[in-house]
Amino acid sequence: MPNLKIMLVDDHPVVRAGLRAVLTEQGGLSVLAEAADGAAALAQLERLKTLGKQVDVVLMDLQMDGMDGVTATSRIRAQNGPPVLILTTYDSDADIRAALDAGAAGYLLKDAPLPEVLAAVEAAAAGGQVLSADIAARITPEARANTTDLSPRELELLQLLARGQSNKEIAAELFISQSTVKTHLIHIYDKLGVDNRTAAIDRARAIRLIR
Repeated sequence: MPNLKIMLVDDHPVVRAGLRAVLTEQGGLSVLAEAADGAAALAQLERLKTLGKQVDVVLMDLQMDGMDGVTATSRIRAQNGPPVLILTTYDSDADIRAALDAGAAGYLLKDAPLPEVLAAVEAAAAGGQVLSADIAARITPEARANTTDLSPRELELLQLLARGQSNKEIAAELFISQSTVKTHLIHIYDKLGVDNRTAAIDRARAIRLIR
């Protein structure tokens, strides 16, 4: 396994300690940082960036006191941060879809075997998407495809974007604020797996969301 640096995000110190003990026993893995919620994780990533250090994979819980895992995942990916691997006890279809829509690189349950977790970390670091066997069996190809679906408003905004309109022009046409336009763009980028306007337009055209 390559030398991978991990961030643990969980609001239970005992869980973080257990994960840290297990992961650091494995050659090639080290825990670079920990956080008790999503907001703290974002702050940690920013601090590490100023120090010239980089996290390869974030292991993220879903439900936490403070910022939840879905919101944090969306913001990390919007900032072109490291891959986020969800590691949680929650396994509802709504939780899974929300995490994947937010840009999570994978979704595992905390009772997953250690080899599966380690393989998922390595795959996420390499840019792949991984789901635990139980989760994968419940997510049909059609449901996975729907994780990139845009809302009617997001699709409308993307159409205007493809016409070359600026954020200010889009805001005026849709009667919304420029900050709302930026928020929609973050969601669009997350769902399409891109990080800029040009890539979003190219991706949307490639999958025939727009012409």
